[in-house]
Parts: sequence; structure tokens; C-alpha cells
Amino acid sequence: MASNAPHFDFTEVEFADNPEPRCPVVLLLDNSGSMRGEPMRELNLGLRAFRDDLLADPLAAKRCELAVISFGPVRTVSDFVSAADFESLTLLPEGDTPMGSAIERGLDMLRVRKDMYRRNGIAYYRPWVFLVTDGAPTDKWQDAARAVHDGEQARAFAFFAVGVEKADMKVLKQISVREPVKLRGLQFRQMFQWLSSSLRGVSRSTPGTIVPLSPPTGWTDV
Repeated sequence: MASNAPHFDFTEVEFADNPEPRCPVVLLLDNSGSMRGEPMRELNLGLRAFRDDLLADPLAAKRCELAVISFGPVRTVSDFVSAADFESLTLLPEGDTPMGSAIERGLDMLRVRKDMYRRNGIAYYRPWVFLVTDGAPTDKWQDAARAVHDGEQARAFAFFAVGVEKADMKVLKQISVREPVKLRGLQFRQMFQWLSSSLRGVSRSTPGTIVPLSPPTGWTDV
């Protein structure tokens, strides 16, 4: 017998508990084999510092939501959770660099999350997609690049790309509408400090307003 009982999606109870506007952030992190050693270690330390920085700001901890996708191979390491619930992660180096597939998965996750916000009446800021890589795509990336350009034009998200060491900056320039930046050495912690500081500023604003960002200086090479 079919039940007429109302349907509750318990995965969305979080919005009743925390009705604050959300700033969704997708981190696309390269953990391919070329990141082995010091780069991987510094990336993991930077990721932990990023979490701690956001947790130190009670409003940002409630409003910023983080998802992490690693690529090498593509893996959803963490679906969207508030910064307050974001657990410390340790990425391990493996595989190649399927960057195009990682970007497409991240944008798909973002669409699903925004649909959830709308269903639950949750306001949200323009989402961020933040990609970090030390190499070149080993898969087809052109479709992902078109999706990034279309999304930027529709203001569906803001896409940022950071190249590490021998990253193929020419390809990153074709993927990202914004000028990609080159990480100075292995200053991942400084990069994540800039990211957390920028997100704290966004989280104190009203959704729909433009928040000026500090230039990414001190951790980038020209």
C-alpha cells in the first residue's frame, strides 16, 4: 500500500539547524604522482591551516561550505559540509592528472548543491571553484574549459586556478577566465591563508553584493 505520509529528506535537516546564507567552495586538488614528497606534504598542511582559519571565525564557519575533489584519479574526498563540520584530510599522491573530469565533477556537485539551497530557501553567495595543480591534464579538458567559461559568463560561480612548479600555465589560461597564478615555491599555507581571509570577507557581506578581494600577493610569482 502506498503511503501518503510526507516525505522528509533527512540529508537536508542541516538547513533547518543552520539557516545562514551559504558560500559554497569546491576545492579541486591535484594529488597525482608528481605531487609526491614535499609538495603533497605542504598541500596537506595548508589544507589543515585553511580549516583552522575558517573555524576561528564563527560566522565563516557557519556560512562557508567546503567540498574537496582530488584528481589522480578523480575522487570526491568530501561532499559539501560547513567549515564547522569539515574534517581534517590527508591526500596521498597517486595516478595521473585527469583535470578535465575533476572540473566537470566539481561543477556537477555545485549544481546539485545550489538546487538544494533553492529547495530549502537558503540564500547563497556566488560559489567559488578553486583548482590547484602541478601538471597538465592527462584527459580531455576542452569540454570542462567551455563549462568554466559558460559558468563565469552566467555568474554561476567564480573559478580560480593556481599552478605549482611545472604546471602547464598555457592550458590553465585556456581553462580559467581569470588569469591563473603561479604559486611561489611551495607556499601552500600562504595560499590557503589568502583563500580563508577572502572567504571570511565574503561571509560577512550580503549575498549578491560585490566584495573586493585582496590581490594574491606574497605567495605568487609574476
